[in-house]
Amino acid sequence: MAGGTMTSVLYDVPGPRARARNRILGVLTIVVVAAILGFVIWRFFETGQFSAEKWYVFSFSIVWVNFAKATLATLSAFAAAAVGSLILGFILGVGRLSDHSWVRIPVTWIIEVLRAIPVLVFMLLLYYGLPVIGIKMESYWAVVIALVAYNGSVLAEVVRAGVESLPRGQKEAGYAIGLRKSGVMMLILLPQAIRAMLPVIISQLVVTLKDTALGFIITYPELLYYAKLLGSDARYDSPLIPAALIAGAIYVTLCLILSYIAFLVQRGVKRSPKVQGGAPLPTGDEVTDTELIVAQRSRRRTDQATGGGA
Repeated sequence: MAGGTMTSVLYDVPGPRARARNRILGVLTIVVVAAILGFVIWRFFETGQFSAEKWYVFSFSIVWVNFAKATLATLSAFAAAAVGSLILGFILGVGRLSDHSWVRIPVTWIIEVLRAIPVLVFMLLLYYGLPVIGIKMESYWAVVIALVAYNGSVLAEVVRAGVESLPRGQKEAGYAIGLRKSGVMMLILLPQAIRAMLPVIISQLVVTLKDTALGFIITYPELLYYAKLLGSDARYDSPLIPAALIAGAIYVTLCLILSYIAFLVQRGVKRSPKVQGGAPLPTGDEVTDTELIVAQRSRRRTDQATGGGA
C-alpha cells in the first residue's frame, strides 16, 4: 500500500468508484443477456416452436433410441480422437523439444501445417478427396483422423509451452542426480508440465468433443446429423428447433460431465500418493518432482540402512 492506494503485483486494486462502475456494468450485462434470451424465447413461442405439433414426434420411443445411438456415435468418435490427440500431442511436443535439429525442424513444420488446416477442410479432403486417387475412407475414420491431426498439433504446443515454462533448475537438478535426458523428460519435466497444463488439455478435449459435430457434413451419423435429419422431416411438421434444443442439451451435458471428470482428475493429482507419502517426503502443491525423487531415494537408503542394522 502506497499513498492510500492498494496495489497487487499485476494491477491496481479497484477503488470505490471503480467497484461501483464494475457493478453497474455487470448488472447491465446481465440485463442485456436476459433481454436477448427472453426475446429469443418469445420468438420461439410466436412461431409455434413450443406447440404440441412440433414436439409430438418426441413421444415416440424410437426417436429417443436414435438420439441415444447418435450420442454413442459422437462419444465413439470423441473417445478415439481424444486418445489419438493425446498420443500425437505428446509425440510431437517431445519431438519439438528435441536438441537434434533433424528432428525438431521437421516436427515443427508438421505441427504448423496441421494447425493451419481447418478441421472441416481436413474431413472433406479425407472423405471426398481420397476417393479421387482410389482410396475410400469411412466417415467415422475421416472424422477421427481430422480431429486427431488438428487437436494433436494443438496439444503438442501445449506440452511444449508447459515444459518450457518450468524453471531451468528442474532439468539441471535431474542431471545432477544421475538421470539421462529421457529420464529427466519422463520423470521430471513432463509430469510437472502435464499437471500445470491440465486445465488447458481438458479445455482442448472439450473442443474436440464439440468438433465432432462437423462430421454431419460428411454424413457421419452423429448427434447433430440426426437432429438435422429429424428436424427436416416434414411428416412431423419439421421440428428443427426442438431437435436442435435437445441435441444442444445433450452436448452441454456431455461437456459438463467432461469438465467434472477434469475436476476429479485435478483433485486426484493433488492427492496423489506421490506427494502424500511418509513423513520424510515433502508435501504441498509447490513441491517439485525433483525434490520428491531426491527425498524418495534418501528415504529408501535410510530404510535399507535401518533394515541392515536391525
